[in-house]
Amino acid sequence: MWPSSPQHPGHCLLLGCTHSPSLLCKALSLSFAFQLAGSAVIAFGLWFRFGGTTMDFSSGDKSPEWDFYVGLYVLVGAGALMMVMGFFGCCGAMRESQCVLGSFFTCLLVIFAAEVTTGMFAFIGKDVAIRHVQTMYEEAYNDYLKDRGRGNGTLITLHSAFQCCGKGSSEQVQPTCPKELLEHKNCIDEIEAIISVKLQLIGIVGIGIAGFTIFGMIFSMVLCCAIRNSRDVI
Repeated sequence: MWPSSPQHPGHCLLLGCTHSPSLLCKALSLSFAFQLAGSAVIAFGLWFRFGGTTMDFSSGDKSPEWDFYVGLYVLVGAGALMMVMGFFGCCGAMRESQCVLGSFFTCLLVIFAAEVTTGMFAFIGKDVAIRHVQTMYEEAYNDYLKDRGRGNGTLITLHSAFQCCGKGSSEQVQPTCPKELLEHKNCIDEIEAIISVKLQLIGIVGIGIAGFTIFGMIFSMVLCCAIRNSRDVI
């Protein structure tokens, strides 16, 4: 049996800790939550990047590395860092290492800044991204009308990605439209609607993760203070 006392419960001595077991449990739970959140963010970013509209769009011969991709890359990177920091936060709490917990706080601060920047950039840069894709569509549309026999892979890809066909009418570009499309949809309008929704979702996820990291930073500082105070008492 491990000895125990009000200041040093038996299972706390087993871990070598000197602070409240409830505080340790909360720290471990928070670290585990960061690992789960990081996994969810990575899955979200990869799904958005390689699934659905984004995957089809990126396969075009003129596909750009526009702001939408940048935001996803930042999300995936932040998610990976969250997973790693969740592990080190757990180790820091178990070993009562103020150095590790301080590094945990610093990395969370970096994640916080990156996520806030991504969220704000998704909202602020939304109009720029929409205009960029609309301009690319206009160029592909005009190129096809100038030389129908040459074909246009970019126009076909855009029609397939956004499930639309032409602008005012679909008659001029009908051969490049998706066969499963049953009704005419103006591509200029569809590009604006789809990109707007996706960038808003990226912004919401970024801001949400940033808010979550605030709790991690606060708790890591509380745990550091508790460790320092317990050692001062000893």
